[in-house]
Amino acid sequence: MLENLKAKAKKLKKQIAIVYLAYMHKDVKWYKKAFLLLILVYAVSPIDLIPDFIPVLGLLDDIILIPLGIIVAIKIIPKSIWEECKLKAENGTIINRRYKRIGAVLIALIWLIALILVARLF
Repeated sequence: MLENLKAKAKKLKKQIAIVYLAYMHKDVKWYKKAFLLLILVYAVSPIDLIPDFIPVLGLLDDIILIPLGIIVAIKIIPKSIWEECKLKAENGTIINRRYKRIGAVLIALIWLIALILVARLF
């Protein structure tokens, strides 16, 4: 079972690299790039939408949201571009650290807005 999880994690990591390469591809439309950027920053962000210390839910967001985003990315990106990016990812791709910071800021802003809305209710 542990080997199965490791294989799935490795596949997911490769798919995130493919999403990054698709985002960088010049033939992908801007609105598709915007969605790919959301997937990318969430996947590499050190801060989660639902913190991991919350039982079950903390891990479910990573287990559900990232693969779901990748499934949608596969559907919206032309097959030829996806395959081209997949071949490039086989050679190894390092995702720019800038996206980790963007993801952290984005998730922190979501939490800040949520806290402000809750504070206004009370």
